Amino acid sequence: MHRAIARMARELVERNAGAEGLILVGIHRRGVELADLLAEEIERSEGEKLPRGTLDITLYRDDLSVIGPRPVIGSSDIPADIDGRNVVIVDDVCYTGRTARAAMDHLADFGRPARIYLCVLVDRGGRELPIQPDFVGRHFEVTPAEDVAVLVPQQDGRLAVELRKMEQR
Repeated sequence: MHRAIARMARELVERNAGAEGLILVGIHRRGVELADLLAEEIERSEGEKLPRGTLDITLYRDDLSVIGPRPVIGSSDIPADIDGRNVVIVDDVCYTGRTARAAMDHLADFGRPARIYLCVLVDRGGRELPIQPDFVGRHFEVTPAEDVAVLVPQQDGRLAVELRKMEQR
């Protein structure tokens, strides 16, 4: 996974023709830490420290009524003006496309970027919306009976991806 992060960082810089003008925005929870890892890799290779932000998309989800009467809402923080900048939304897994759509809706509250890229560590397929990530660490074929878990160092003690069988209900 570390090699995938390093490769995605290089691809981001190459597609953007340098690190200038990039802002990394991680989706809570694991996307925030992945954005930090990407930023560290870009800083190591390019010598440029990128602004980073966070998005909590809870109120922008289209299934808000399903997650319960009192959803836990975190904060969003975009530390720089995004107007005319290239914003990279970072998430752990791309599945239906609904999380990315919610993130773009929320990002619009902060301004109008020149470009929005979607960067995910894992693309598991199964899209319900016509949204595709621009940068992908790994592609996995996942059956409906399986789930993908991305583990990150701050929360889980290591960087890894696990395929898990879903529990029968």
